[in-house]
Amino acid sequence: MNILFIGDIFGSAGRRIVREHIGHLREAHNVELTIINGENAAGGFGVTPQIAEDLFDLGADVLTTGNHVWDKRELIDYMNAAPEDSEERGRRVLRPANLQPGVPGWGVYEGRTASGVEYAVIQLQGCVFMNTTNDPFHTVDALLKEIKAKVIVVDFHAEATSEKVAMGWHLEGRVTAVLGTHTHVPTADERVLPGGTAYQTDVGMSGPYDSVIGVEKELVLRKFLTGMPSKFDAAKGNPKICAALVACDPMTGRATRIQRIMLGE
Repeated sequence: MNILFIGDIFGSAGRRIVREHIGHLREAHNVELTIINGENAAGGFGVTPQIAEDLFDLGADVLTTGNHVWDKRELIDYMNAAPEDSEERGRRVLRPANLQPGVPGWGVYEGRTASGVEYAVIQLQGCVFMNTTNDPFHTVDALLKEIKAKVIVVDFHAEATSEKVAMGWHLEGRVTAVLGTHTHVPTADERVLPGGTAYQTDVGMSGPYDSVIGVEKELVLRKFLTGMPSKFDAAKGNPKICAALVACDPMTGRATRIQRIMLGE
């Protein structure tokens, strides 16, 4: 079974490059489960219901987010309109599971592929440099006790490499893949851990690479050079799609291969 995970979509350039490549990637690799992190898809800050709908139309099964999940407030109504036990699109947009209790939405989605394979997607957010109040390690331990699927993919949206690597080892042999997001720079450390868990510290940004992690470089340079606040706008130049392709045994959930993908126009 092949799983395609597409890294953080940033702005219109990111949406365009994903639209250009997702179809042939899914077809060429016989992808059965497609997960997209879309938290920066709306101009670099959040995701709107319409953009979520567009990404589902492109073939996404689940959308993950991160610390920008609430930047577009209309997403809250979109998520809340879907019942917890439904397969509606709003239910398949995740926010970090380790946010404070009572916030809108869900941090886990359990579904079934077209061929009948049960799967789960878990969204977590790191604590180091992220101001996240609830520990992701104990949160995921509790979640795994309730999940029956063997194929489990974790999007760990975190800043610190050490925290991401630690989560990979923490979940080794218990989930199919731990894939990092948030820092927008793809890492070259993809591997299958001995217990059968595919791991990559950061899948990378699907967006404009003639930028500073997606933002117009002149605006970021001005801030670094002067210390003055600046309005950040999404860049457009040199868009690339970054993704991870994970192969696993659908009966056991153990990963057998992970491939790093980076494609331009």
